Amino acid sequence: MAMPTFHLAPDLPPVSRLCLGTMTMGEQSGPPESLRLLDAAFDAGVNFFDSAEMYPVPQRAETHGRSEELVGRWLRARRVPRDSVVLATKVAGPSGQMTWIRGGPVALDSRNITEAIDTSLRRLGVDYIDLYQIHWPDRYVPMFGETDYDPSRQYASIPMEEQLEALGKGVEAGKVHWP
Repeated sequence: MAMPTFHLAPDLPPVSRLCLGTMTMGEQSGPPESLRLLDAAFDAGVNFFDSAEMYPVPQRAETHGRSEELVGRWLRARRVPRDSVVLATKVAGPSGQMTWIRGGPVALDSRNITEAIDTSLRRLGVDYIDLYQIHWPDRYVPMFGETDYDPSRQYASIPMEEQLEALGKGVEAGKVHWP
C-alpha cells in the first residue's frame, strides 16, 4: 500500500502523511540506528523529515546540530534526489538552558535567524530548506517542563516584524522555500 500524501504547499512535492522527526538522532539513537531509521521510513514512503538546530535531545553543546548532520549524511550516502524529500528544520529561540547555540545567548533577530539558516544548510548539505520554522517565540513562555507563567521572567523581545523579514530574506535568497 502506498503512503498517503497531501499538498503542504503549491511548489513542494506531495508530502507523506507521516513525517519522521529526528529529535533523538545523534544522542538516544546513534548514527547507525539513525541512518537505518531514515532508510526504513524512506523505503516505507515517508518523504517528510523534520529536524532542528538544537537537536538531538537531551540538548548538549557537544551534540547540538548532530541530527541535521545525520540527515545530511543520509541524503548523500543514499543519493536521495533533493526534490524527492521535504526537509523541515527550525531555529531555536532564546533559552537560558542552551547558551551555546550561535555563541549564545541568542535572540531571534535578523542576524541570528540568517546565521541559523546558513548553519542548518551546511549541516544538512543542501542548497535550500523546504520548511523553516521558529521553534519557539522570542518572548517568555513557560517551556521545557514549566507549567506556570511567571510575569517576572518577561524580557524585551525582538519584534515579530523583524523575524518575518529575516525569514522573507531567506526565501528571497532561495535558501528557504516556506517559512
